[in-house]
Amino acid sequence: MKTNIIGLKELRENMETYISQVKKGKSFTVVRRSSPVFRVTPVDELGDEGVWETVVDFSSLKGGGMPAKQFLKLLKDG
Repeated sequence: MKTNIIGLKELRENMETYISQVKKGKSFTVVRRSSPVFRVTPVDELGDEGVWETVVDFSSLKGGGMPAKQFLKLLKDG
């Protein structure tokens, strides 16, 4: 798998473009001040990364979210 090198600023400014490319299987090494800081790679949904489970669905919230105490209560109460 070929890894492309991109700057952190480039990633921030063009996030949607890179998300689209990662979904297509591309990987990127992100550098900051000429030093590698992390890699962006596609998720292996059927491999060793396990199965994703929805813990809390935030998509139904509107506005600024919810207080942390309310969120922690939701997690605790299930």
